[in-house]
Amino acid sequence: MSELETQHTEDLSEQVRIRREKLASLVAENKDPFVHVKYPVSCHSKDIHVKFEEMEGTEVCIAGRMMSRRIMGKASFCDIADREGKIQSYISKAEVGEESYADFKHFDIGDIIGVKGIVFKTQKGEISVKASEVVLLSKSLQVLPEKFHGLKDQEIRYRQRYLDLIVNPETKDTFLKRSGIIKSIRNTLDSLGYIEVETPVLQTIPGGAAARPFNTYHNTLDLPMHLRISLELPLKRLIVGGLEKVYEIGRVFRNEGMSIRHNPEFTLLELYEAYTDYHGMMDLCEKIIRNAAMDVLGMLQITYCGKEIDLGKPFERITMVDAVKKYSGVDFNQINSTEEAKKAAKEHDVEVDAHFTKGDILNAFFEKFAEEHLMEPTFLMDYPIEISPLTKKKPDNPEYTERFELFIGAREHANAYSELNDPIDQRKRFEHQEALRAIGDDEANMIDEDFILSLEYGMPPTGGMGIGIERLVMLLTDSVSIRDVLLFPTMKPVQ
Repeated sequence: MSELETQHTEDLSEQVRIRREKLASLVAENKDPFVHVKYPVSCHSKDIHVKFEEMEGTEVCIAGRMMSRRIMGKASFCDIADREGKIQSYISKAEVGEESYADFKHFDIGDIIGVKGIVFKTQKGEISVKASEVVLLSKSLQVLPEKFHGLKDQEIRYRQRYLDLIVNPETKDTFLKRSGIIKSIRNTLDSLGYIEVETPVLQTIPGGAAARPFNTYHNTLDLPMHLRISLELPLKRLIVGGLEKVYEIGRVFRNEGMSIRHNPEFTLLELYEAYTDYHGMMDLCEKIIRNAAMDVLGMLQITYCGKEIDLGKPFERITMVDAVKKYSGVDFNQINSTEEAKKAAKEHDVEVDAHFTKGDILNAFFEKFAEEHLMEPTFLMDYPIEISPLTKKKPDNPEYTERFELFIGAREHANAYSELNDPIDQRKRFEHQEALRAIGDDEANMIDEDFILSLEYGMPPTGGMGIGIERLVMLLTDSVSIRDVLLFPTMKPVQ
C-alpha cells in the first residue's frame, strides 16, 4: 500500500470514529439516531422539479440521503437524494429554530434526513425546499466515496450494489429502466390475452435447454432435485391443458461458465401461444422489443456499444444456411453428408467435435463466420435438427426446423420455435439427446416421460419463445456487461 493510500485509510478510519462518537452523543441526549416513527413523505424530488409551477409556495415533506452540504453561518444549503433524483433544501436558523439548526450542523454526508418546507426558487433560480423542519431519520456510520469521483471500482460496485446505487445516478437509472422494461413486457402480453403463470423452480428433470443444472436434494422426499434451467416444459403442459396463451418471467439457473454475457442465474421470459408458429413469434418479438424501447426510452433509434441500431424498421429474416453462405462462401445446401461437412470444416479451420454431424458443423460455421455481422435486428431462421430437440421439422426439408434466434448487436436476444407436438418424434429426439449424454455431453436433454405423456393427450400447433431479460436490458441501457444489469451478480466471496 502506498503512503498516500495509507494516509487515506487512516483518514477514513478517523472519520468513521467521529461518526461513532456522534452516534454515542445522540444516544446520550436521548435523541434516536434511527427513528421508529413513520415520516410523512408527500412527494419526491422529481415531482417538485416537474410540477414546480403548480407546487410553488405549497408545503411538502421530502426525505432522502444528504449528499452535500454548504454551511454559511445562520443558513445552509443541502442536497437530498431520493429514488427520483436530487432536490436542494434551504435550512436557516430563523425557520427551523436554534436547536434544530445546531443539530443539523452535526449531521454527516450520507445521513438520511427528512425536511418539511415550502417549495420555492432561489435567487440563482434553483428549485428548492425552504425548510421549516429538518430531522435526522437514520445515522450513516460509513463515509461515502468522494462526490467528484464517485465509485469507479467495478469490483466494489458489483459487491456493494447499495453503495453503487447511492453514489452513481446512472446505476439507479439502469435499474429503474430494467423495471420499466419488465413492466412493458407484461403490459404487451397482458393486452394480447396472455396469462402470467408460475412454474416450479425445483425439478426432478431439468429440461427445455442445453445446459448443466445446479443439483440439490430434498430430504423429506429423499430425492435428488435440480434448479430449473428453463421454463419450457411446464409451460407447454399448460398449453396441453387448454390455457392457450401463457407466459412466465422467472429466474433460471445454469451451472456453466461466466462472462460479460453469462451469469449462473438470470431472468427469462418464456411464452407459448396455441394455433400459431414461429412466424407469429417473430411478429410478437418485434412488438415486445419495440414497445419496451418506446415505453422506457421514448425512441426506436438506439446506440449499443458505439453502434447505431434502428429498432423501428422491419427486422431482417435470413436462414442459417444463407447466412453461412453469405459470410463464409460455403453453401450447406450443396453438402450432402457429415463427411463432406467435416471436410469443409477442415478447409476453413472450423473446430468440430468427434460426435458432430452436419447440422452441428453448420452451426459451428455460423458462430465463426456469420454471427459477428448481425448487428441490425436479424431473425436467424431454420436451425438444423441436431441442435433443436424440441422443434418441429420443416415440412419441405426435415434436416432443418422451424426455429429462429433474434440477433441484435451480434448477440442473441430471443429463441423461438414452432413447437414439436408429435410425441413419437419427441421421444426419438430425447433418445438422441440421451445418447449424447452417454458419450459425455452433460448439457444434453434428459428424457421427460411425463412431458411425452402430456403430448400424447394432444398439444395444439403452438409457437413458443424465450427472451433473456438481462440481454434486452443491456441493449436498451447500452450496458457492456450482464453484471451491470443484475442488482446482485454472482461473485466469488472475498476471503
